[in-house]
Amino acid sequence: MDKDTRNAIERATQRARKLLEEDFAAQLEGDFDVHKGGAVAAKAGGHLSARQAFQRERIVAAIEHKRATGMSAADAARDYLRDAAFTTLNRFVALKMLEARDLVQECITKGEQSAGYREFCGMAPGLPLLPDSAGYRLYIESLFDELSTEVKVLFDRRDPSSVLWPKRATFEQLLEILNAAELARVWGEDETIGWVYQFFNGKEERAAMRDVKQGGSQAPRNSRELAVRNQFFTPRYVVQFLTDNTLGRIWYEMRGTKTAVADRCEYMVCKPSEEFAPRAKKDPRDLRVLDPACGSGHFLLYAFDLLLAIYEEAHADPESPKSQATGKTLAEDYPSVDALRKAVPGLVLAHNLHGVDIDPRCAQIAQLALWMRAQRAYRDFGIGRGERAQIRRSNIVVAEPLVADDQTAKEFVAKLGDAELGRVFTSLVESLDLAGDMGLLLRVEKLVKATKKQGELFAPPEERIRAALDRFVREEASATNTRRRLFADDAAHGVALLGVAEMKFDTVLMNPPFGSGSIRAKKDFEKAYPRTKNDVYAAFVERGIELLSSRGRVGAITSRTGFFLSSFQEWREEVLLAQAPPAVFADLGVGVLDSAMVETAAYCLERLA
Repeated sequence: MDKDTRNAIERATQRARKLLEEDFAAQLEGDFDVHKGGAVAAKAGGHLSARQAFQRERIVAAIEHKRATGMSAADAARDYLRDAAFTTLNRFVALKMLEARDLVQECITKGEQSAGYREFCGMAPGLPLLPDSAGYRLYIESLFDELSTEVKVLFDRRDPSSVLWPKRATFEQLLEILNAAELARVWGEDETIGWVYQFFNGKEERAAMRDVKQGGSQAPRNSRELAVRNQFFTPRYVVQFLTDNTLGRIWYEMRGTKTAVADRCEYMVCKPSEEFAPRAKKDPRDLRVLDPACGSGHFLLYAFDLLLAIYEEAHADPESPKSQATGKTLAEDYPSVDALRKAVPGLVLAHNLHGVDIDPRCAQIAQLALWMRAQRAYRDFGIGRGERAQIRRSNIVVAEPLVADDQTAKEFVAKLGDAELGRVFTSLVESLDLAGDMGLLLRVEKLVKATKKQGELFAPPEERIRAALDRFVREEASATNTRRRLFADDAAHGVALLGVAEMKFDTVLMNPPFGSGSIRAKKDFEKAYPRTKNDVYAAFVERGIELLSSRGRVGAITSRTGFFLSSFQEWREEVLLAQAPPAVFADLGVGVLDSAMVETAAYCLERLA
């Protein structure tokens, strides 16, 4: 995507954010007595209808939930406002992208004259007569509900950030921004949603976070600052270089170099007459790829493309091994290529790709991007919408603390009905306190395992906690439902983060944060990573190596300072050379990561057997 196009997306994103935040701030203050400065009226005003009073309860619950993580009242209110604006914008950007891929009927390109809405009104002729475009809103929300069956994180209207809806004038201006001619060709590009994510936080906002004179800090003060400061788009060629020389190289070696995947991996480094140690074959469903700081999912999207080819090659191989997941080979589970193609997009998302990030907004973007990529695969295979299996699972995890009042936590543990499982869950709550600041750098698997006497960590299966969470929320009265659902969402992410931390991966790919970690986590971070505490990126590489299986590969783009500064000597000697020596190295220099003033290197490490 060229610079002029990116600039057009940036202008549109900033205009849309300003428009939505001004509208929503007015609604919060005027309708719900929730002020941007953090003041919240103790009770709902008498002017509110029963529906509005319920909406206010959801908003207040979300703000209180943020405050329980340590945010000030003002920061919590502003963060809710950002969440609402971001989610709203992302949903309409997503609809534009889905229109371009024929995954939904025309729904917003022509506003209330869109073909989908006209057809919808044919079934309910009274809709256009409702005041303030309420009929059109009903139609759009019905699309959200349909899409939420597969893309739950972004389109789930139960999320408190979904309460607010733009006023009619705002909505019309938003559609005008999105339907501008200069953006016409961006909606078919997979990168677009990632650029919207990056540009939502403007350059001035990021700069202000670092400017001490403007109240900023040299080190990030919290998880949001850490996330925003490190939003740098990874160029496609870097993504390919790192993925080709990790996942691609591993498959190349598993196939004894006899693989068509090598032709797809144009950046794979193979030296003339190079010899390599034999690598045992795996069923593709047993290949695991992780991005521990996944952002909008660029590494995972390219890995998806390679995995499609890997699955087809393994399916045709009479010597392909059985899967650990099913005990059968791909050909046994899917007797024909057509049967495989109907299943493989869902298999890749369920078994192969894993992503973690500290920014909840990343979960929205990455999950949507992967779902759209799966739909494109179906289309390319010639599989119609009616024949496509629903994508019910993608392994994108938000690393965040589990917030609940003591009573809520006690009630939930009691409902688990298993004392040992309750102790593990209680330990998980305590261990996740810094998850929002450290992400997967937090060795949550060790913190929780310390409380387990013996045997497997989850002797009762992890699904029991998930089932208990769903039941816990369903059984609650509507007055407390939002608080309980927020608790359940946090707990589900905590269990998922623990699940990722306990796994071993064939490939870890990343463009990790660099510089200082958050002030809040400084003490724990330095204690956990004494050899790499001088820069977060070095700790991410150390952690990535820990999460590899034998002879697994890490692919990373980071600052190149670690390869020559004396302060990184322990990292070079005790982490890289002793555990995972470099296999491929490219010194890229400056100007690679958008506006980041950092000299970079891209390299692949292979863990010793």
